[in-house]
Amino acid sequence: MAFAILAFFGLFLAYPVSHLLRRAFFDDQGLTLTHFRVLLESPLLQASLWQSLLLATLTTATVSVLAFAMAHLMVRCEFPAKTWFAGLLLLPMVLPPFVGAIGLRQLFAKYGTVNLILIQAGWASPEDPPDWLGSNALAGMVLLQSLNLHPILYLNLAAAMANVDPSLLEAARNMGASGWRVFRTITLPLVMPGYFAGAALVFIWSFTDLGTPLIFGVSRVVPVQLFDALTELQGNPQGYALVTLVLVLSLGLFLFGRACLAGQRHEMFARAQSHGSGKPLRGTQAFLAGTGLAVFMLISLLPHLAVVLQSFAGQWILSAWPTDWTLAHYQEVWNHPLTASSIRNSLVFSSLSAGLDLFLGIGIAWILTRTRLPGAWMLDALAMVPLALPGIVLAFGYVAAFDIPDSSFPTLNRWIDPRENPTLLLIIGYAVRRLPYIVRTAVAGFQQSSVTLEEASSNLGATPWTTLRRITLPLVAANLIAGTILTFAFAMLEVSDSIVLAMKENYFPITKMIWILMGRIEPSSAAVACALGVLGMLILGGALLAAALVLGKRFGQLFR
Repeated sequence: MAFAILAFFGLFLAYPVSHLLRRAFFDDQGLTLTHFRVLLESPLLQASLWQSLLLATLTTATVSVLAFAMAHLMVRCEFPAKTWFAGLLLLPMVLPPFVGAIGLRQLFAKYGTVNLILIQAGWASPEDPPDWLGSNALAGMVLLQSLNLHPILYLNLAAAMANVDPSLLEAARNMGASGWRVFRTITLPLVMPGYFAGAALVFIWSFTDLGTPLIFGVSRVVPVQLFDALTELQGNPQGYALVTLVLVLSLGLFLFGRACLAGQRHEMFARAQSHGSGKPLRGTQAFLAGTGLAVFMLISLLPHLAVVLQSFAGQWILSAWPTDWTLAHYQEVWNHPLTASSIRNSLVFSSLSAGLDLFLGIGIAWILTRTRLPGAWMLDALAMVPLALPGIVLAFGYVAAFDIPDSSFPTLNRWIDPRENPTLLLIIGYAVRRLPYIVRTAVAGFQQSSVTLEEASSNLGATPWTTLRRITLPLVAANLIAGTILTFAFAMLEVSDSIVLAMKENYFPITKMIWILMGRIEPSSAAVACALGVLGMLILGGALLAAALVLGKRFGQLFR
Protein backbone atom coordinates (compact mmCIF):
# COMPACT_ATOMS: atom_id res chain seq x y z
CA MET A 1 0.00 0.00 0.00
CA ALA A 2 2.78 2.42 0.91
CA PHE A 3 4.47 1.79 -2.44
CA ALA A 4 1.23 2.47 -4.34
CA ILE A 5 0.67 5.74 -2.46
CA LEU A 6 4.26 6.84 -3.05
CA ALA A 7 3.89 5.98 -6.74
CA PHE A 8 0.76 8.15 -6.90
CA PHE A 9 2.59 11.08 -5.30
CA GLY A 10 5.55 10.50 -7.57
CA LEU A 11 3.50 10.59 -10.76
CA PHE A 12 1.01 13.33 -9.93
CA LEU A 13 2.95 15.54 -7.51
CA ALA A 14 6.70 15.06 -7.77
CA TYR A 15 6.85 14.53 -11.55
CA PRO A 16 4.94 17.70 -12.57
CA VAL A 17 6.93 19.81 -10.09
CA SER A 18 10.26 18.31 -11.20
CA HIS A 19 9.26 18.92 -14.83
CA LEU A 20 8.71 22.59 -14.04
CA LEU A 21 12.07 22.83 -12.28
CA ARG A 22 13.90 21.09 -15.13
CA ARG A 23 12.44 23.42 -17.76
CA ALA A 24 13.19 26.45 -15.57
CA PHE A 25 16.84 25.62 -14.86
CA PHE A 26 17.91 23.73 -18.00
CA ASP A 27 17.98 24.45 -21.72
CA ASP A 28 19.62 22.70 -24.70
CA GLN A 29 23.08 23.68 -23.43
CA GLY A 30 22.53 22.47 -19.85
CA LEU A 31 22.11 24.25 -16.53
CA THR A 32 21.21 27.92 -16.92
CA LEU A 33 19.81 30.88 -15.03
CA THR A 34 19.06 32.82 -18.20
CA HIS A 35 15.31 32.30 -17.89
CA PHE A 36 15.31 33.91 -14.45
CA ARG A 37 17.50 36.79 -15.64
CA VAL A 38 15.18 37.50 -18.56
CA LEU A 39 12.21 37.18 -16.23
CA LEU A 40 13.55 39.67 -13.71
CA GLU A 41 14.50 42.12 -16.48
CA SER A 42 10.97 42.17 -17.92
CA PRO A 43 9.11 45.36 -16.85
CA LEU A 44 5.75 43.58 -17.14
CA LEU A 45 6.75 40.65 -14.95
CA GLN A 46 8.50 42.93 -12.46
CA ALA A 47 5.32 44.98 -12.13
CA SER A 48 3.25 41.80 -11.79
CA LEU A 49 5.51 40.42 -9.08
CA TRP A 50 5.45 43.61 -7.02
CA GLN A 51 1.69 43.98 -7.49
CA SER A 52 1.11 40.42 -6.25
CA LEU A 53 3.44 40.92 -3.29
CA LEU A 54 1.66 44.17 -2.42
CA LEU A 55 -1.75 42.51 -2.73
CA ALA A 56 -0.75 39.58 -0.51
CA THR A 57 0.94 41.86 2.06
CA LEU A 58 -2.02 44.24 2.35
CA THR A 59 -4.48 41.34 2.52
CA THR A 60 -2.46 39.58 5.23
CA ALA A 61 -2.13 42.80 7.25
CA THR A 62 -5.87 43.50 7.00
CA VAL A 63 -6.76 39.92 7.89
CA SER A 64 -4.36 40.07 10.86
CA VAL A 65 -6.11 43.09 12.37
CA LEU A 66 -9.55 41.54 11.88
CA ALA A 67 -8.55 38.09 13.15
CA PHE A 68 -6.77 39.37 16.28
CA ALA A 69 -9.77 41.51 17.25
CA MET A 70 -12.27 38.70 16.69
CA ALA A 71 -10.17 36.01 18.38
CA HIS A 72 -9.61 38.19 21.46
CA LEU A 73 -13.31 38.98 21.72
CA MET A 74 -14.47 35.39 21.19
CA VAL A 75 -11.90 33.75 23.49
CA ARG A 76 -11.43 36.31 26.26
CA CYS A 77 -15.00 37.61 26.62
CA GLU A 78 -18.46 36.25 27.35
CA PHE A 79 -21.53 37.99 25.95
CA PRO A 80 -25.02 37.06 24.71
CA ALA A 81 -25.26 35.19 21.39
CA LYS A 82 -21.53 34.40 21.44
CA THR A 83 -22.18 30.80 20.34
CA TRP A 84 -24.15 32.02 17.33
CA PHE A 85 -21.42 34.44 16.34
CA ALA A 86 -18.80 31.66 16.60
CA GLY A 87 -20.58 29.82 13.80
CA LEU A 88 -21.44 32.89 11.74
CA LEU A 89 -17.80 34.00 11.64
CA LEU A 90 -17.05 31.03 9.37
CA LEU A 91 -19.76 31.90 6.83
CA PRO A 92 -17.49 33.94 4.52
CA MET A 93 -15.68 30.68 3.69
CA VAL A 94 -18.70 29.42 1.72
CA LEU A 95 -17.98 31.77 -1.18
CA PRO A 96 -14.60 31.86 -2.95
CA PRO A 97 -13.27 35.37 -3.70
CA PHE A 98 -13.67 34.44 -7.36
CA VAL A 99 -17.48 34.38 -7.05
CA GLY A 100 -17.61 37.16 -4.47
CA ALA A 101 -15.91 39.46 -6.98
CA ILE A 102 -19.08 39.33 -9.09
CA GLY A 103 -21.16 40.62 -6.20
CA LEU A 104 -18.57 43.23 -5.26
CA ARG A 105 -18.57 44.57 -8.82
CA GLN A 106 -22.33 45.05 -8.64
CA LEU A 107 -22.03 46.88 -5.32
CA PHE A 108 -19.04 49.11 -6.12
CA ALA A 109 -19.38 49.70 -9.85
CA LYS A 110 -19.36 53.34 -10.94
CA TYR A 111 -23.16 53.30 -10.97
CA GLY A 112 -23.56 50.38 -8.59
CA THR A 113 -25.51 50.12 -5.36
CA VAL A 114 -23.06 52.02 -3.14
CA ASN A 115 -22.65 54.99 -5.47
CA LEU A 116 -26.37 55.22 -6.20
CA ILE A 117 -27.11 55.34 -2.47
CA LEU A 118 -24.46 58.06 -2.07
CA ILE A 119 -25.94 59.99 -5.00
CA GLN A 120 -29.46 59.75 -3.55
CA ALA A 121 -28.12 61.01 -0.21
CA GLY A 122 -26.38 63.90 -1.94
CA TRP A 123 -22.90 62.70 -0.95
CA ALA A 124 -21.67 61.99 -4.49
CA SER A 125 -21.96 63.70 -7.86
CA PRO A 126 -24.27 61.99 -10.39
CA GLU A 127 -21.95 63.10 -13.21
CA ASP A 128 -18.74 61.83 -11.63
CA PRO A 129 -19.32 59.28 -8.83
CA PRO A 130 -16.34 57.59 -7.14
CA ASP A 131 -14.63 54.95 -9.30
CA TRP A 132 -14.11 52.36 -6.57
CA LEU A 133 -12.95 49.51 -8.79
CA GLY A 134 -11.54 51.30 -11.83
CA SER A 135 -8.31 52.92 -10.69
CA ASN A 136 -8.64 51.19 -7.30
CA ALA A 137 -8.97 47.55 -8.32
CA LEU A 138 -6.22 46.68 -5.85
CA ALA A 139 -8.33 48.01 -2.97
CA GLY A 140 -11.29 45.95 -4.17
CA MET A 141 -9.20 42.77 -4.31
CA VAL A 142 -7.73 43.41 -0.85
CA LEU A 143 -11.21 43.97 0.57
CA LEU A 144 -12.65 40.86 -1.05
CA GLN A 145 -9.77 38.56 -0.11
CA SER A 146 -9.72 39.91 3.45
CA LEU A 147 -13.43 39.26 3.90
CA ASN A 148 -13.03 35.72 2.57
CA LEU A 149 -9.74 34.64 4.17
CA HIS A 150 -10.01 36.07 7.68
CA PRO A 151 -11.68 32.89 9.11
CA ILE A 152 -8.47 30.93 8.40
CA LEU A 153 -6.33 33.18 10.58
CA TYR A 154 -9.13 33.61 13.11
CA LEU A 155 -9.33 29.84 13.66
CA ASN A 156 -5.56 29.65 14.20
CA LEU A 157 -5.48 32.59 16.61
CA ALA A 158 -8.56 31.46 18.54
CA ALA A 159 -7.01 28.03 19.08
CA ALA A 160 -3.69 29.59 20.15
CA MET A 161 -5.34 32.05 22.55
CA ALA A 162 -7.49 29.32 24.08
CA ASN A 163 -4.32 27.36 24.89
CA VAL A 164 -2.66 30.23 26.76
CA ASP A 165 -2.57 29.46 30.49
CA PRO A 166 -5.18 31.78 32.07
CA SER A 167 -3.17 31.91 35.31
CA LEU A 168 -0.38 33.77 33.49
CA LEU A 169 -2.77 36.51 32.45
CA GLU A 170 -4.34 36.62 35.89
CA ALA A 171 -0.96 36.94 37.59
CA ALA A 172 0.03 39.82 35.30
CA ARG A 173 -3.21 41.67 36.00
CA ASN A 174 -2.82 41.14 39.75
CA MET A 175 0.60 42.80 39.52
CA GLY A 176 -0.98 45.91 38.01
CA ALA A 177 -0.35 45.36 34.30
CA SER A 178 -2.84 47.04 31.98
CA GLY A 179 -4.88 45.05 29.49
CA TRP A 180 -2.74 46.28 26.59
CA ARG A 181 0.49 45.37 28.40
CA VAL A 182 -0.82 41.89 29.23
CA PHE A 183 -1.68 41.38 25.57
CA ARG A 184 1.65 42.77 24.32
CA THR A 185 3.97 40.98 26.76
CA ILE A 186 2.18 37.66 27.39
CA THR A 187 -0.61 36.85 24.96
CA LEU A 188 1.06 38.07 21.78
CA PRO A 189 4.38 36.18 22.22
CA LEU A 190 2.51 32.97 23.11
CA VAL A 191 0.20 33.08 20.08
CA MET A 192 2.82 34.15 17.52
CA PRO A 193 3.54 30.57 16.32
CA GLY A 194 -0.15 30.04 15.57
CA TYR A 195 -0.33 33.48 14.00
CA PHE A 196 2.60 32.88 11.66
CA ALA A 197 1.18 29.50 10.60
CA GLY A 198 -2.18 31.04 9.70
CA ALA A 199 -0.72 34.22 8.20
CA ALA A 200 1.54 32.16 5.92
CA LEU A 201 -1.50 30.34 4.50
CA VAL A 202 -3.37 33.63 4.00
CA PHE A 203 -0.37 35.17 2.21
CA ILE A 204 0.00 32.15 -0.09
CA TRP A 205 -3.71 32.06 -0.93
CA SER A 206 -3.77 35.79 -1.68
CA PHE A 207 -0.55 35.77 -3.71
CA THR A 208 -1.66 32.85 -5.90
CA ASP A 209 -5.38 33.67 -6.26
CA LEU A 210 -6.22 33.51 -9.97
CA GLY A 211 -9.98 33.98 -10.04
CA THR A 212 -10.31 37.38 -8.33
CA PRO A 213 -7.90 39.26 -10.65
CA LEU A 214 -9.57 37.67 -13.67
CA ILE A 215 -13.00 38.90 -12.60
CA PHE A 216 -11.66 42.38 -11.77
CA GLY A 217 -9.83 42.51 -15.11
CA VAL A 218 -6.39 42.91 -13.49
CA SER A 219 -3.63 41.39 -15.61
CA ARG A 220 -0.49 42.63 -13.84
CA VAL A 221 -0.40 39.98 -11.14
CA VAL A 222 1.63 36.78 -11.10
CA PRO A 223 -1.26 34.24 -11.34
CA VAL A 224 -2.70 35.93 -14.44
CA GLN A 225 0.75 36.10 -16.05
CA LEU A 226 1.11 32.36 -15.41
CA PHE A 227 -2.32 31.78 -16.92
CA ASP A 228 -1.35 33.74 -20.03
CA ALA A 229 1.98 31.89 -20.27
CA LEU A 230 0.14 28.59 -20.75
CA THR A 231 -0.58 29.55 -24.36
CA GLU A 232 3.12 29.61 -25.27
CA LEU A 233 4.74 26.99 -23.07
CA GLN A 234 7.03 25.60 -25.75
CA GLY A 235 8.45 28.90 -26.95
CA ASN A 236 8.58 30.92 -23.74
CA PRO A 237 10.54 29.27 -20.89
CA GLN A 238 10.09 32.37 -18.72
CA GLY A 239 6.73 30.90 -17.70
CA TYR A 240 8.58 28.01 -16.07
CA ALA A 241 10.90 30.42 -14.27
CA LEU A 242 7.95 32.42 -12.97
CA VAL A 243 6.08 29.38 -11.70
CA THR A 244 9.29 28.20 -10.01
CA LEU A 245 9.56 31.52 -8.15
CA VAL A 246 5.96 31.14 -7.00
CA LEU A 247 6.62 27.57 -5.90
CA VAL A 248 9.74 28.50 -3.91
CA LEU A 249 7.98 31.42 -2.22
CA SER A 250 4.93 29.34 -1.31
CA LEU A 251 6.91 26.39 0.02
CA GLY A 252 9.22 28.69 1.95
CA LEU A 253 6.34 30.48 3.66
CA PHE A 254 4.55 27.21 4.38
CA LEU A 255 7.64 25.61 5.93
CA PHE A 256 8.21 28.76 7.97
CA GLY A 257 4.67 28.55 9.31
CA ARG A 258 5.00 24.84 10.12
CA ALA A 259 8.32 25.46 11.85
CA CYS A 260 6.68 28.13 13.99
CA LEU A 261 3.99 25.68 15.08
CA ALA A 262 6.51 22.89 15.67
CA GLY A 263 8.67 25.21 17.74
CA GLN A 264 5.87 26.13 20.12
CA ARG A 265 6.96 24.57 23.40
CA HIS A 266 5.34 26.81 25.98
CA GLU A 267 4.40 24.94 29.13
CA MET A 268 0.72 25.46 29.95
CA PHE A 269 -0.54 24.63 33.38
CA ALA A 270 -4.09 24.64 32.08
CA ARG A 271 -5.28 23.60 28.69
CA ALA A 272 -7.91 25.38 26.67
CA GLN A 273 -10.20 27.67 28.59
CA SER A 274 -13.45 26.14 29.59
CA HIS A 275 -16.69 27.62 28.43
CA GLY A 276 -17.61 30.69 30.40
CA SER A 277 -14.09 31.40 31.70
CA GLY A 278 -13.78 34.65 29.73
CA LYS A 279 -14.52 38.12 31.05
CA PRO A 280 -18.30 38.60 31.28
CA LEU A 281 -19.54 41.64 29.34
CA ARG A 282 -22.63 43.39 30.59
CA GLY A 283 -24.75 46.31 29.52
CA THR A 284 -23.07 48.72 27.12
CA GLN A 285 -20.00 46.50 26.65
CA ALA A 286 -22.10 43.50 25.66
CA PHE A 287 -24.19 45.66 23.33
CA LEU A 288 -21.08 47.10 21.63
CA ALA A 289 -19.51 43.64 21.26
CA GLY A 290 -22.63 42.14 19.72
CA THR A 291 -23.31 45.15 17.51
CA GLY A 292 -19.71 45.32 16.32
CA LEU A 293 -19.68 41.64 15.37
CA ALA A 294 -23.08 41.94 13.68
CA VAL A 295 -21.93 44.91 11.59
CA PHE A 296 -18.71 43.12 10.67
CA MET A 297 -20.63 40.00 9.66
CA LEU A 298 -22.97 42.11 7.52
CA ILE A 299 -20.01 43.69 5.73
CA SER A 300 -18.35 40.27 5.30
CA LEU A 301 -21.48 38.84 3.74
CA LEU A 302 -22.19 41.78 1.41
CA PRO A 303 -20.61 40.00 -1.61
CA HIS A 304 -22.69 36.91 -0.83
CA LEU A 305 -25.88 38.96 -0.55
CA ALA A 306 -25.11 40.78 -3.80
CA VAL A 307 -24.59 37.47 -5.62
CA VAL A 308 -27.90 36.14 -4.28
CA LEU A 309 -29.78 39.34 -5.20
CA GLN A 310 -28.31 39.43 -8.69
CA SER A 311 -29.26 35.79 -9.27
CA PHE A 312 -32.93 36.69 -8.66
CA ALA A 313 -32.86 40.13 -10.31
CA GLY A 314 -35.00 40.53 -13.39
CA GLN A 315 -33.74 44.08 -13.83
CA TRP A 316 -30.98 45.83 -11.89
CA ILE A 317 -29.74 48.77 -13.92
CA LEU A 318 -29.08 52.28 -12.54
CA SER A 319 -30.94 51.42 -9.34
CA ALA A 320 -29.67 50.70 -5.84
CA TRP A 321 -31.72 47.50 -5.65
CA PRO A 322 -33.32 45.19 -8.21
CA THR A 323 -36.53 46.61 -9.65
CA ASP A 324 -37.85 43.26 -10.83
CA TRP A 325 -37.49 39.67 -9.64
CA THR A 326 -37.35 36.42 -11.59
CA LEU A 327 -36.42 32.74 -11.44
CA ALA A 328 -35.46 32.71 -15.11
CA HIS A 329 -31.73 32.68 -14.37
CA TYR A 330 -32.04 29.48 -12.35
CA GLN A 331 -34.19 27.97 -15.10
CA GLU A 332 -31.47 28.82 -17.60
CA VAL A 333 -28.87 27.19 -15.36
CA TRP A 334 -30.75 23.89 -15.51
CA ASN A 335 -31.97 24.18 -19.11
CA HIS A 336 -28.93 25.50 -20.98
CA PRO A 337 -26.74 22.57 -22.11
CA LEU A 338 -23.43 24.19 -21.07
CA THR A 339 -24.47 25.32 -17.58
CA ALA A 340 -26.31 22.06 -16.90
CA SER A 341 -23.29 20.04 -18.05
CA SER A 342 -20.99 22.16 -15.86
CA ILE A 343 -23.02 21.18 -12.78
CA ARG A 344 -22.95 17.55 -13.83
CA ASN A 345 -19.20 17.70 -14.51
CA SER A 346 -18.47 19.28 -11.14
CA LEU A 347 -20.56 16.68 -9.32
CA VAL A 348 -18.81 13.82 -11.13
CA PHE A 349 -15.29 15.24 -10.83
CA SER A 350 -15.73 16.20 -7.17
CA SER A 351 -17.34 12.89 -6.18
CA LEU A 352 -14.57 10.85 -7.80
CA SER A 353 -11.85 13.05 -6.31
CA ALA A 354 -13.46 12.73 -2.86
CA GLY A 355 -13.53 8.95 -3.26
CA LEU A 356 -9.87 8.96 -4.25
CA ASP A 357 -9.05 11.17 -1.26
CA LEU A 358 -10.94 8.80 1.03
CA PHE A 359 -8.92 5.82 -0.19
CA LEU A 360 -5.61 7.68 0.08
CA GLY A 361 -6.53 9.22 3.44
CA ILE A 362 -7.36 5.86 5.01
CA GLY A 363 -4.16 4.31 3.66
CA ILE A 364 -1.91 7.16 4.82
CA ALA A 365 -3.58 7.41 8.24
CA TRP A 366 -3.32 3.65 8.79
CA ILE A 367 0.38 3.63 7.87
CA LEU A 368 1.13 6.62 10.12
CA THR A 369 -0.76 5.37 13.17
CA ARG A 370 -0.76 1.58 12.93
CA THR A 371 2.65 0.68 11.49
CA ARG A 372 6.30 1.30 12.21
CA LEU A 373 7.19 1.53 8.54
CA PRO A 374 10.59 3.19 7.99
CA GLY A 375 10.22 6.49 6.20
CA ALA A 376 6.53 6.84 7.05
CA TRP A 377 7.23 10.50 7.79
CA MET A 378 7.67 10.97 4.03
CA LEU A 379 4.02 10.09 3.47
CA ASP A 380 2.98 12.58 6.13
CA ALA A 381 5.13 15.30 4.57
CA LEU A 382 3.91 14.57 1.04
CA ALA A 383 0.29 14.60 2.18
CA MET A 384 0.73 18.08 3.68
CA VAL A 385 2.67 19.60 0.74
CA PRO A 386 -0.53 20.46 -1.21
CA LEU A 387 -1.37 23.01 1.50
CA ALA A 388 1.61 25.00 0.24
CA LEU A 389 1.22 24.11 -3.43
CA PRO A 390 -0.92 26.76 -5.15
CA GLY A 391 -3.54 25.46 -7.54
CA ILE A 392 -2.12 27.54 -10.39
CA VAL A 393 1.29 25.89 -9.90
CA LEU A 394 -0.10 22.35 -9.89
CA ALA A 395 -2.34 23.05 -12.89
CA PHE A 396 0.57 24.66 -14.77
CA GLY A 397 2.67 21.58 -14.01
CA TYR A 398 -0.02 19.21 -15.29
CA VAL A 399 -0.42 21.10 -18.56
CA ALA A 400 3.35 21.22 -19.08
CA ALA A 401 4.13 17.65 -18.00
CA PHE A 402 1.21 15.81 -19.61
CA ASP A 403 0.89 17.74 -22.89
CA ILE A 404 1.90 14.69 -24.94
CA PRO A 405 2.31 15.01 -28.74
CA ASP A 406 -0.37 13.10 -30.62
CA SER A 407 2.16 10.98 -32.47
CA SER A 408 3.83 9.66 -29.31
CA PHE A 409 1.13 7.80 -27.38
CA PRO A 410 -2.24 8.38 -29.09
CA THR A 411 -4.22 6.16 -26.72
CA LEU A 412 -2.66 7.67 -23.60
CA ASN A 413 -3.02 11.13 -25.09
CA ARG A 414 -6.81 10.81 -25.15
CA TRP A 415 -6.91 10.15 -21.41
CA ILE A 416 -4.15 12.24 -19.86
CA ASP A 417 -3.53 15.24 -22.11
CA PRO A 418 -5.59 18.15 -20.68
CA ARG A 419 -5.92 19.66 -24.16
CA GLU A 420 -7.77 16.52 -25.25
CA ASN A 421 -9.58 15.27 -22.15
CA PRO A 422 -8.91 16.88 -18.76
CA THR A 423 -11.21 14.56 -16.78
CA LEU A 424 -8.49 12.42 -15.22
CA LEU A 425 -6.22 15.35 -14.36
CA LEU A 426 -9.10 17.40 -12.95
CA ILE A 427 -10.10 14.54 -10.65
CA ILE A 428 -6.52 13.93 -9.56
CA GLY A 429 -5.79 17.66 -9.25
CA TYR A 430 -8.82 18.16 -7.02
CA ALA A 431 -7.83 15.13 -4.95
CA VAL A 432 -4.21 16.19 -4.48
CA ARG A 433 -5.14 19.75 -3.49
CA ARG A 434 -7.69 18.64 -0.85
CA LEU A 435 -5.93 15.53 0.45
CA PRO A 436 -4.58 17.24 3.64
CA TYR A 437 -8.13 17.74 4.95
CA ILE A 438 -9.06 14.08 4.96
CA VAL A 439 -5.60 12.94 6.08
CA ARG A 440 -5.85 15.16 9.16
CA THR A 441 -9.35 14.00 10.05
CA ALA A 442 -8.45 10.35 9.42
CA VAL A 443 -5.24 10.50 11.48
CA ALA A 444 -7.15 12.16 14.34
CA GLY A 445 -9.76 9.41 14.21
CA PHE A 446 -7.19 6.58 14.15
CA GLN A 447 -5.31 8.13 17.08
CA GLN A 448 -8.48 8.42 19.15
CA SER A 449 -9.64 4.84 18.53
CA SER A 450 -8.29 2.16 20.84
CA VAL A 451 -5.72 -0.23 19.40
CA THR A 452 -6.73 -2.93 21.91
CA LEU A 453 -9.90 -3.74 19.97
CA GLU A 454 -7.88 -4.29 16.81
CA GLU A 455 -5.38 -6.44 18.71
CA ALA A 456 -8.21 -8.53 20.12
CA SER A 457 -9.62 -9.02 16.63
CA SER A 458 -6.23 -10.13 15.33
CA ASN A 459 -5.77 -12.53 18.26
CA LEU A 460 -9.08 -14.15 17.35
CA GLY A 461 -7.78 -14.88 13.85
CA ALA A 462 -9.25 -12.00 11.86
CA THR A 463 -7.25 -10.84 8.86
CA PRO A 464 -5.95 -7.25 8.77
CA TRP A 465 -8.56 -6.41 6.12
CA THR A 466 -11.39 -7.85 8.25
CA THR A 467 -10.14 -5.95 11.30
CA LEU A 468 -9.94 -2.72 9.35
CA ARG A 469 -13.39 -3.20 7.81
CA ARG A 470 -15.26 -4.49 10.89
CA ILE A 471 -13.49 -2.71 13.76
CA THR A 472 -11.36 0.28 12.77
CA LEU A 473 -13.39 1.95 10.02
CA PRO A 474 -16.68 2.00 12.00
CA LEU A 475 -14.83 3.68 14.89
CA VAL A 476 -13.40 6.44 12.69
CA ALA A 477 -16.40 6.73 10.36
CA ALA A 478 -17.40 10.18 11.65
CA ASN A 479 -13.96 11.61 10.91
CA LEU A 480 -13.86 10.03 7.47
CA ILE A 481 -17.33 11.28 6.59
CA ALA A 482 -16.46 14.83 7.65
CA GLY A 483 -13.19 14.81 5.70
CA THR A 484 -14.84 13.38 2.59
CA ILE A 485 -17.62 15.97 2.71
CA LEU A 486 -15.06 18.78 2.92
CA THR A 487 -12.94 17.48 0.06
CA PHE A 488 -16.04 17.10 -2.12
CA ALA A 489 -17.36 20.59 -1.34
CA PHE A 490 -14.07 22.44 -1.82
CA ALA A 491 -13.47 20.56 -5.07
CA MET A 492 -16.87 21.75 -6.33
CA LEU A 493 -15.65 25.36 -6.20
CA GLU A 494 -11.95 24.86 -7.01
CA VAL A 495 -10.91 27.76 -9.22
CA SER A 496 -7.33 27.48 -10.51
CA ASP A 497 -7.37 23.81 -11.55
CA SER A 498 -10.77 24.23 -13.20
CA ILE A 499 -9.94 27.36 -15.19
CA VAL A 500 -6.54 26.12 -16.35
CA LEU A 501 -7.19 22.42 -17.05
CA ALA A 502 -10.71 22.51 -18.52
CA MET A 503 -10.06 23.72 -22.08
CA LYS A 504 -13.09 22.30 -23.89
CA GLU A 505 -16.70 23.32 -23.29
CA ASN A 506 -18.01 19.83 -22.66
CA TYR A 507 -15.58 19.44 -19.73
CA PHE A 508 -16.21 22.82 -18.04
CA PRO A 509 -16.89 22.59 -14.28
CA ILE A 510 -18.95 25.21 -12.44
CA THR A 511 -16.16 27.71 -11.76
CA LYS A 512 -14.90 27.66 -15.35
CA MET A 513 -18.47 28.19 -16.56
CA ILE A 514 -18.90 31.15 -14.19
CA TRP A 515 -15.75 32.76 -15.59
CA ILE A 516 -16.90 32.19 -19.18
CA LEU A 517 -20.31 33.69 -18.44
CA MET A 518 -18.75 36.78 -16.86
CA GLY A 519 -16.82 37.36 -20.08
CA ARG A 520 -19.92 37.38 -22.27
CA ILE A 521 -21.77 40.53 -23.27
CA GLU A 522 -25.32 39.18 -22.95
CA PRO A 523 -27.25 41.15 -20.28
CA SER A 524 -28.29 38.02 -18.38
CA SER A 525 -24.87 36.30 -18.37
CA ALA A 526 -23.74 37.83 -15.06
CA ALA A 527 -27.04 36.89 -13.39
CA VAL A 528 -26.77 33.28 -14.62
CA ALA A 529 -23.19 33.20 -13.30
CA CYS A 530 -24.53 34.40 -9.94
CA ALA A 531 -27.16 31.65 -9.97
CA LEU A 532 -24.38 29.10 -10.46
CA GLY A 533 -22.48 30.78 -7.63
CA VAL A 534 -25.48 30.51 -5.31
CA LEU A 535 -25.71 26.77 -6.01
CA GLY A 536 -22.03 26.47 -5.16
CA MET A 537 -22.54 28.47 -1.95
CA LEU A 538 -25.35 26.15 -0.86
CA ILE A 539 -23.23 23.07 -1.50
CA LEU A 540 -20.14 24.40 0.28
CA GLY A 541 -22.15 25.93 3.14
CA GLY A 542 -24.01 22.70 3.76
CA ALA A 543 -20.76 20.74 3.67
CA LEU A 544 -19.04 23.06 6.16
CA LEU A 545 -22.03 22.84 8.49
CA ALA A 546 -22.12 19.05 8.29
CA ALA A 547 -18.37 18.76 8.88
CA ALA A 548 -18.50 21.20 11.80
CA LEU A 549 -21.34 19.24 13.42
CA VAL A 550 -19.42 15.97 13.04
CA LEU A 551 -16.00 17.25 14.14
CA GLY A 552 -17.07 19.82 16.73
CA LYS A 553 -14.15 21.80 18.15
CA ARG A 554 -11.67 19.83 16.02
CA PHE A 555 -13.06 21.50 12.88
CA GLY A 556 -10.71 24.48 13.16
CA GLN A 557 -7.63 22.23 13.15
CA LEU A 558 -8.23 21.48 9.45
CA PHE A 559 -7.15 25.01 8.53
CA ARG A 560 -4.01 25.16 10.66
